[in-house]
Amino acid sequence: MKRFAWTIMTFAAIGLGQLALAGPLDPDCTAEKAAKSATAKATVGVGGRCSPAEAAKDAVGIEDKGPIEKHRHDDTAVDATKNVVKKINQ
Repeated sequence: MKRFAWTIMTFAAIGLGQLALAGPLDPDCTAEKAAKSATAKATVGVGGRCSPAEAAKDAVGIEDKGPIEKHRHDDTAVDATKNVVKKINQ
């Protein structure tokens, strides 16, 4: 029974950890947040994560690819090699 309880607590902690990181990984940038970030960067030297480019992407609805998607679709050399092997085997 203790093992089952530890398993449930572990999965709960993982789930809560993912929820805690969901917002900070993809900020909801607006023009106002981008302006505040630029002002803070100019005065203090440290700004937020919202840049004018990120605010424009969020306004238009363009989503950045995550690291997994970037690596998953960058297999052009591997795909070219597979295509060559398929042509040779036919």
